[in-house]
Parts: sequence; structure tokens; C-alpha cells
Amino acid sequence: MQNIGAVQGYEWLGLDAFAAQKERHAEIQACVPHTVDCIEQWIRSQATAVDYLLIPKAAPPKADCCAAARESLRESSDFRVVYDGPGATVGAVIGPESQTDPVLVGAGDVAACDSAGAASTAALVASIPGTVFTLGDNAYETGTAEEFAACYDPTWGRFKDRTRPTAGNHDYFSDGATPYFEYFGEVAGNPNEGWYSYDVATWHVVVLNSDCGSAGGCGPGSRQLTWLAADLAASNAPCTVAMWHHPLFTSGSELPAPATADLWRVLYASGADLILNGHDHDYERFAPMAPNGTLDEARGLREFVVGTGGRNLLPWRSLPAPGTQVRDNTTFGVLKLTLHPNSYDWQFIPVVDGGFTDSGTGTCH
Repeated sequence: MQNIGAVQGYEWLGLDAFAAQKERHAEIQACVPHTVDCIEQWIRSQATAVDYLLIPKAAPPKADCCAAARESLRESSDFRVVYDGPGATVGAVIGPESQTDPVLVGAGDVAACDSAGAASTAALVASIPGTVFTLGDNAYETGTAEEFAACYDPTWGRFKDRTRPTAGNHDYFSDGATPYFEYFGEVAGNPNEGWYSYDVATWHVVVLNSDCGSAGGCGPGSRQLTWLAADLAASNAPCTVAMWHHPLFTSGSELPAPATADLWRVLYASGADLILNGHDHDYERFAPMAPNGTLDEARGLREFVVGTGGRNLLPWRSLPAPGTQVRDNTTFGVLKLTLHPNSYDWQFIPVVDGGFTDSGTGTCH
């Protein structure tokens, strides 16, 4: 069992780990005068699952620091009190913080046999329950059956039974991305298309094919855009996330992909919420945007570029693009999305303890 609320012992794990834990400890201490809701919000921001919450009791004549938190713990439907005696009240997590809300976790630009990055990010994914997504370029360099077997399968292939993949341009370096479709099977969609959708609780998830030349186009009149409009019209889900490989907005090493603008327009018109992309080997989070690149807090889609699955990291092509809120190209990692009925939490989890991370919460349209 690990105590993630204390500082003691972390000094032996290195300066980065110690500094990160001191910051976490300070965040918990800020919750002391508040109800347990403050601690629940902090738990949501952590990559580590929390099973128990201990709230101390001070013996007289010392002042009681935590009466509000302890009383609200007893009344909370998210905790079950398992001990309430001298010294502390302990609650077991039974509500949303025990991961009853579904999770999507993944990244793009994943596995190459000459890089240990995919093994490192796979170790993160192994500790996070939920549906695994990929954002294209699954097996380098050319998406052959041999590369899927030797590079992808020993790492991210461990989660094949819970993976919903996306195709990328390196997958199509093998004719028709045939090894990609053969490896993942029917969950990857029709091999002549590469797009599909599915539902997770109250969320609709759309996987698209941004290798537009191979997919028969992404613009007006294309089968993919026609399918997308019909798929979204048929969905009653209050929240929608779409994913494909090439980003429309990016300041990474690759140029933006204007061929995907019509995908954006249809998703925007339908009231979708999130777009996930890879291709650029970095992490970049954007503010809610309209398809024309302007900020739109009311109806805009938030784009995440998560090309940090393990192949390599690349330099920035330019200054931050319009709408960029956070970006990093120093660490491999995965994006974890916790899907609530009408909102979502995001967290970028790095492979290096104490490395760059990013987290926040958004609401659905």
C-alpha cells in the first residue's frame, strides 16, 4: 500500500519525485478546512487510484483541523466509513473516484523496435483500467506484419482485447494498411474504410481515417464525410469525442492537415466536444475552437495532439499555434480521459516520475 498524501519516504526516490510529492502534499493540506469534496477533486487529478481516505482526529487540547471533512465523509455517497475511532476516520472509496465512470486512455505514434518508448508507455496503460485508444502509426516504420508482431504486440499488444485503434500514415506504408486491419480485426472497421464508431456509457466515440487519399477522401461527397454526418445524426449521446491521426491545428514538426477541415465542420455542427489526434510527436492541448481556427468557448471543440506513444519526440515547427494552451515535447506519456455523464476530466500522464503533466475538466455542449 502506498500513502500518496505524505512526504516521508519520497526523499529516497530522487529530487524530482520528492519535489512532486511535496507539491501534492501542499494541495492536500489546502483542503484541510473544507468538506470532502475538495479532496475528491484532488483525487480526480491523480494518476494513482485511491482506495482509502484517512482523516485524522486531534486529541484534546489540540484543535480539530478536519471536522468539516470528516463529517462530510460520513454523509458522502462516494465513501463508506470503515473505521471511526480514536485518531482517525477512514473511508473506503465506493463512488465515482473508484473509477465507476468509464475511462479512455491512449496515445499515437507508438511502437518501433529500435525505441524503448512503447514499453514505457505500455507500463502506464497497464495500470489504468478502461478502453485503450491509439491515434495512428501503431507499428513503425512501415506497418508490416513483422513490425506489428515484433514491436507493437509485445508492448501495447498486451491490451489488444480492450483496444479501439486508429490508422495512421505509417500504417498505410504497407499497401492498404493490410497488416493493421489483419492485426486488429473487425474492431478496426471495414478494411476499405477505416472509420467506425461505438458508445461508452453516455459518450459517443467516432474513429475516422485521416489518410484521406487511401480512404476515398475526407471532403464533401466522400463516403466518409457522408457516413460521419449520418452517424452523428443517429446518436443521442450527450457527449461526443472523435479521433483520427492528422491534426488540423498544430505547432508540431508536421504541417497542419487542411484535408481534415470538413471532418471538423461536421463535428462542430453536430455539437461534438473533443478531438484527439497524433502524427506530431509531442503533446499539445488547444482551447475550444471553431473549424476556422477561432476561439469558441460556447460551441468549440477541444483538440488534443497526443503523439507521445513511444516512437520518438520531435522539435516544434513554430511558436505555439493560435489556440494552444499547453504543449510539451520532453516526455513520452498517455492521455487519460475520465468520461462523466455530461463532462470529462483529462490528464496527461508522463512515463518519468515528476515529468511534465497536464490535467483539467471540461463540460459537454
